[in-house]
Amino acid sequence: MDFSAKQIAEFLQGEIVGNENATVNTFAKIEEGVPGAISFLSNPKYTPFIYETKSSIVLVNKDFVPEHPVTATLIKVDNAYESLAKLLQLYESMKPKHTGIHSLAYVAPTAKIGKDVYLAPFAYVGEHAEIGDGAQLFPHACVGDGAKIGQNTILNSNVSVYQGCKVGNNCILHSGCVIGADGFGFAPTPNGYDKIPQIGIVIVEDNVEIGANTCIDRATMGATIIHAGAKLDNLIQIAHNDEIGSHTVIAAQCGVAGSTKIGEWCMFGGQSGFAGHIKVANKTYTGAQSGISGSVKKEGTTIMGYPAFDNKDFVKSHIMFKKLPDLAKQLYDLQKKVNELEKTLK
Repeated sequence: MDFSAKQIAEFLQGEIVGNENATVNTFAKIEEGVPGAISFLSNPKYTPFIYETKSSIVLVNKDFVPEHPVTATLIKVDNAYESLAKLLQLYESMKPKHTGIHSLAYVAPTAKIGKDVYLAPFAYVGEHAEIGDGAQLFPHACVGDGAKIGQNTILNSNVSVYQGCKVGNNCILHSGCVIGADGFGFAPTPNGYDKIPQIGIVIVEDNVEIGANTCIDRATMGATIIHAGAKLDNLIQIAHNDEIGSHTVIAAQCGVAGSTKIGEWCMFGGQSGFAGHIKVANKTYTGAQSGISGSVKKEGTTIMGYPAFDNKDFVKSHIMFKKLPDLAKQLYDLQKKVNELEKTLK
């Protein structure tokens, strides 16, 4: 389906610079633009591409002033990246939605299935489980006994939601993610480790997205909770009895040890690790590969390193770290000169 610059500008409340009748039917990165595509420019590093892109329309920030002629039609908006996200969401919503229960899907007799639900071949819904209206379960998605899936939530292929766990409305769980596997609880004995039964659940609130192969362990008792609006990348480990605050975003390969409470609106770089039984304040930001060994009490803190500390101090320290070989050589040379000087004074 084609959309004109005029239609897009009206939807985004933007300003057109160029041909309002230019049409597009696909998306493309600005450096890979083709006729009929819409692109965006928000990072100044990509500015040179706007003068050579073949895209028909480019979204730009309102303060963008071209230094050379631009052949594409521009739509000026408050935030080009956010505007692109709105267009992509609109595009996604226009795709046909799967509905119906396939004959090869299994639904337990006591399960409750809402309206307009899609169950793909080999999807599984256990005893007393509940599937909300408009939910979609793709091949080999498994909803255990007594588990609940909210309205319009998507479980992609090979997602497992263990018994008793709850997933809210409008969530997206990507392939291979596991909700409610046992927490890592073992009691040491002279003969080895005795397993501590994990009798709690996982609660995933509304509008949460969880990446592929991410694991969220059930609580020993009570619940592991992912609050509304949180976004978790691929390959993340959330341990038993953790609590992840609303709208917190966590990049790939992060790990959070047990009974840790993470605040709201936090942002964690890839491979960050958190010790157990700590609290992390709202709006905490960590650089990639940071190790957080203690509680973060001050809201709005940015930390990095292992163990993590103030980001500005980390950068200064890293600069000195790279100079350590030269500093060590200077120190050895100075020590040698001091020793020689002491000999002459004796």
